[in-house]
Amino acid sequence: MRTFILFLSAILLTTFEVDAQVEYKIITSVESIVPAGLGRSRLVASEAERDYEEFTSDTEEEKRNKTKRSEIRVKEFEETKLLNFFNLGGIRFQNIVANDVVISSKLTAMAEEGWELAFVTSAVESDAGKDDGNGIFVTRYIFKRNKQ
Repeated sequence: MRTFILFLSAILLTTFEVDAQVEYKIITSVESIVPAGLGRSRLVASEAERDYEEFTSDTEEEKRNKTKRSEIRVKEFEETKLLNFFNLGGIRFQNIVANDVVISSKLTAMAEEGWELAFVTSAVESDAGKDDGNGIFVTRYIFKRNKQ
């Protein structure tokens, strides 16, 4: 009987298609570090899909990709307002904490939708000298889940 159950289990397992395809989604926060609070800070996400191959050239064939920027651009996206790191008085810690709460809420919502936070990467473009008062702090949250 035991052999029969093992044999039946093996047959059942081989008839099911195992689909391990994964999909990724990126959420980006852009937080302004422009003095006096003049910058714009946002959390952005998109449901749009693009196939990278449509915009990729093959160097072996020496064919230049003729895609127009307007074909790549995504105009429909979710934009959540965040607060700037600075106001007229200088750095504003309450704004940073407020942004943390909003971003945490988005990350929690993503987890509830079945997304797993796979990677986080950050970058800063900050003051480059006396005459440069511009800067941003960018964080990309990369999620993954099994394709549905």
